[in-house]
Amino acid sequence: MEKKKLVMVGNGMAGIRTIEELLKLSREAYEITIFGNEPHPNYNRIMLSTVLQGDKSIEDIIMNDWVWYKNNGIKLYVGEGIVKIDKENKQVISSAGRVAEYDELIIATGSSSFILPVPGADKKGVVGFRDIYDCEMMIKDSYEYKKAVVIGGGLLGLEAARGLLNLGMEVDVVHLMPYLMERQLDATASEMLRKELETQGMNFLLEKQTAEILGDERVTGLRFADGSEVAADLVVMAVGIRPNVQLAKDSGIYVNRGIVVNDYMETDIPNIYAVGECAEHREIVYGLVAPLYEQGKVLAANLAGVETAPYEGTICGTQLKVSGCDLFSAGEIGDDPGTKSIKVHNEFDGVYKKIVIRDNRIAGIVLYGDTKDSNRLFRMLTKKEDVSGMTSVSILEAGGCGGGDTSDVAAMADDELVCGCNGVSKGTIVEAIRTNELTTVDEVGACTNAGRSCGRCKSLISDILANTIGDQYDTSSKKAAICGCTAMSRDEVVAEIKAKGLTNVREVMNVLGWKQEEGCSKCRPAINYYLGMIHFDGYKDERDSRLVNEKMHANIQKDGTYSVVPRMYGGVTTAADLKKIAEVAEKYDVPLVKLTGGQRIGLFGVKNEDLPAMWEELGMPSGYAYGKTLRTVKTCVGAKFCRYGTQDSMGLGIELEKKFERLDTPHKVKMGVSACPRNCAESGIKDIGFVGVDGGWEIYVGGNGGTDLRAADLLMTVKTGEEAIEITGAYLQYYRETAAYLERTAPWLERLGLEHIKAVLEDAKTRNELNARLDKTLERYIEPWQEAIEKVEIKDKYYQTRKVTVE
Repeated sequence: MEKKKLVMVGNGMAGIRTIEELLKLSREAYEITIFGNEPHPNYNRIMLSTVLQGDKSIEDIIMNDWVWYKNNGIKLYVGEGIVKIDKENKQVISSAGRVAEYDELIIATGSSSFILPVPGADKKGVVGFRDIYDCEMMIKDSYEYKKAVVIGGGLLGLEAARGLLNLGMEVDVVHLMPYLMERQLDATASEMLRKELETQGMNFLLEKQTAEILGDERVTGLRFADGSEVAADLVVMAVGIRPNVQLAKDSGIYVNRGIVVNDYMETDIPNIYAVGECAEHREIVYGLVAPLYEQGKVLAANLAGVETAPYEGTICGTQLKVSGCDLFSAGEIGDDPGTKSIKVHNEFDGVYKKIVIRDNRIAGIVLYGDTKDSNRLFRMLTKKEDVSGMTSVSILEAGGCGGGDTSDVAAMADDELVCGCNGVSKGTIVEAIRTNELTTVDEVGACTNAGRSCGRCKSLISDILANTIGDQYDTSSKKAAICGCTAMSRDEVVAEIKAKGLTNVREVMNVLGWKQEEGCSKCRPAINYYLGMIHFDGYKDERDSRLVNEKMHANIQKDGTYSVVPRMYGGVTTAADLKKIAEVAEKYDVPLVKLTGGQRIGLFGVKNEDLPAMWEELGMPSGYAYGKTLRTVKTCVGAKFCRYGTQDSMGLGIELEKKFERLDTPHKVKMGVSACPRNCAESGIKDIGFVGVDGGWEIYVGGNGGTDLRAADLLMTVKTGEEAIEITGAYLQYYRETAAYLERTAPWLERLGLEHIKAVLEDAKTRNELNARLDKTLERYIEPWQEAIEKVEIKDKYYQTRKVTVE
């Protein structure tokens, strides 16, 4: 039977989920073509804030990589939007002039940031926060500018503000209402949130209405309706979204606020459907991912000719995590004469709970600081359970009066929601585990979609696995598959490499039965790392298996240029090196020279073909600002110059950096060395930090300055710099040998436990063995910039001008 032609306009989360569901139901029914405006495959828009905040890369948030489209026979045209729908001839025409015929057409164009219609909104430096491009613009501007204003005190605005703080900017959050996140929180919870965020460095301007954006070509500030002003180099609009409906409107499809659809996601034009944030169902346009995925499931069944229940709308329960503050919100937030509320306000522990009761049924939920009962309460809300026979304590906590453990998944009902983003219940997960013999969190995600959006339910999925399959599930190890190409976990892959003596990436994939012959962007770098960690004596690194920045030994920028950040040991430089940097920057017309947060000087906007020549003229080693390795060792001036310094921080910092530079690690590693407890080098939030005290050094580990801010833990105190380096070497090697690829030291430390790591490092024999393997590993590294200068084949392969076209 000849396949029908299905064309989808849009390549985002809702649309691709529809295609995934369709492939499950009727894989051979359609020849599928997808057009996307952005130059990327489908990525997780929910995780954009983690990219802005520096915790994840673009590659980390890709949900369906290029290989997925190829393996499913899907034609994907990226960077190519649709400009016209010819309904009579059933054709679409792209911005590149491409004509595609369709039998069925899905419009999944999503939404755009709502830009306030105020004078000056079109100035440079005014951006939304909706896609990868917006993130890249903010990151780029942070190199040059320091004062940002975020308009909008909702979830998106607060996430943007946290990211800009992480980028080193001063941030004001402007909000029209008297308190933050008024759609999700009541005044009490909002005030607790505001106080917490103020301690993190955010400044709030509440009850302020923006009247004008000031400046000539570029923004310089905002003027409010009350006449007051605030300075700004960057303005981020996070005041809401606007459905992208212009294409539908121009094509004569019925549009209200969104593209109007019925309960089967059909528009008023036969064979044309709409799904996601561009669609309006029963006068509601949804902006959360869970209802959009429900829509996608109904549409997929409709297209596959499978009988399905209609989409009747969604009650949205939202599990939010704003800058380390756990929130849950659902239903009614405020009080009225027809409601009664149960409230718990524990200011000391930072916990607030409010349950709104109407007609003996839960009508609304607000949880701040403690959200462990959110799934159970949300089930009671959606099922309209009668609570008249329950006490307030038993409503608030499962088991009531301490009679039960709310973390015990065995007590969860089968219909209790586990993954709110994708609408997956405990019963669905348990059935999938038993039917398909699933043993990892990733396998559960691939089968049910649970945990594939925001990822915050993965720990609960892990608990359900442990409860369902018992001893077969080892919760002490990282059991998640390393990627979708295999069901094998990190530990299983490492064990097989050792047992079978596997020596290269392709051999690993072939011998271990990879589903995709070429692997993917997640597993190839991971396998390359594990091989180098295991075969530490002489492994030949497979450069083409690395992520693009490591392969090029320079950070690629949004416009295709690169950054050059030379090594400055301990943040210390010389007049001669500064002069060389200045001369190179002038000669190659470098558009931006920027001091980095790691006490380095970065040259940004460098052409690919200029990299080797610039490296040669600089005559300095790579600073590895792009690598999964030791990035920097930040230091204060120390006892040599500072009145308060008790130790030589610069000396130790330089020695550490020279010792461990170029060492491959599972993720980036940052160090800080402070000469006294005043901690000027921020040693308390580094992967490894050193603080000078009378008579020695305190060593701190597991710190993180990103979204999930984590203070480092005191590992031990040593007397000399030599001891500090010995402990650091053993610690790093143990991290290298036991962490999963792309696992930062903070979650690794929490997973293994500080006391366990202390016990490992306290054993002198173990320390010596770890350091011996690390020293042998360090012998194999060569300076990458110098190698590119000296080897013509490397220069020709990686550093020549070339044009890349993606279709």
